Amino acid sequence: MRGDLRRHRIAGAVLTGAAVAASVAFAGPAAAAEGQIRGAGVPGAVTDGYIVSLKSGDAGLAAKYGGQVKATYTAALNGFSAKMTEAQAKRLAADPNVDFVQQDAVAHMTGTQTNPTWGLDRIDQKNLPLDRKYTYPNDGAGATVYVVDTGVDYRQAEFGGRATSGYDFIDNDSDARDCQGHGTHVAGTVGSATYGVAKGAKIVAVRVLNCQGSGQYSQIISGIDWVVKNAKGPSVLTMSLGGPADSGVDAAVRRAVSAGITNTVASGNSNTDACGTSPARVREAITVNATQSDDRRSSFSNYGSCTDIFAPGTNITSLRNGGGTQQMSGTSMATPHVAGAAAIYLTSHPSATPAAVASGLAAAATSGVVTSPGSGSTNKLLNVAGL
Repeated sequence: MRGDLRRHRIAGAVLTGAAVAASVAFAGPAAAAEGQIRGAGVPGAVTDGYIVSLKSGDAGLAAKYGGQVKATYTAALNGFSAKMTEAQAKRLAADPNVDFVQQDAVAHMTGTQTNPTWGLDRIDQKNLPLDRKYTYPNDGAGATVYVVDTGVDYRQAEFGGRATSGYDFIDNDSDARDCQGHGTHVAGTVGSATYGVAKGAKIVAVRVLNCQGSGQYSQIISGIDWVVKNAKGPSVLTMSLGGPADSGVDAAVRRAVSAGITNTVASGNSNTDACGTSPARVREAITVNATQSDDRRSSFSNYGSCTDIFAPGTNITSLRNGGGTQQMSGTSMATPHVAGAAAIYLTSHPSATPAAVASGLAAAATSGVVTSPGSGSTNKLLNVAGL
């Protein structure tokens, strides 16, 4: 979805729901030809872990080349993840039924804790100074936001019963509660009563990152796959995570967008061009950069032509896992502001496509106020007033 916005990246991990975990070992004849392995040796690469996208056929194809199928993807991606040797993966990549084979990798959350404080004040007005008010056109009650992250402490009173568990792809069960805090903070910015952008939105926790805040791309694809299979009505999928460029997770995000689900992703926290990271580089997603309270691009925030919009991301106060509040900084904190805004837009425009949501956010955004936005960045700051 491009519209006036440009979109791109973040990532996380786990599997189930639409992704069916399997543990079947295969051994069979090897093909003589060898194909290319995408992402081989990237930072965080998972030894003997591969993501396979199929042109045709199913996970049974692995039986010809050896290995162990870990998860099967049927909605966000037509394929599977598997444990196999590099030699087996290369032979599999040469099979005419295979679109590509990507080495699995570990992704990390994009936020870091800090201190000072500011609120939702900035995203309902065009210019500084802040007026100590947050006025919003609706509360986002007509949309559901799927938080694909470390899980969510969804029983907190701040969510008013609107937050529920989707699936936990780390522990492979139906309880996606948070043990790290990142996902709860993100969800609080999306839709908690005091700290949320969309105070009436429904929130569904999809856990793909572990208690240390990391997870494999294969697990993240499982989470996306589950959302594509289970999303109903106006929906937003938000991922405050990212890692090295990865064709598999990019393809899954595109499939989710094609299914009518608006995707918001973090640009990353490396002060570099976001076009080199996934899923930030996905054009069909809304990729979010971070600002600080004086409208300057946050020093850590990525930037570039693959990004679409800025939102507050430095010293953001939101919910703490287990109760209370905490401040965190990162494009991880900026992204849920945009996810909440997308829920607001979808509540007013329930039949809007992801491209229409992106265009609507771009049209309402404040242009030209971000200082030092970074080379190639679209200088637009989130504003919900016109949604």
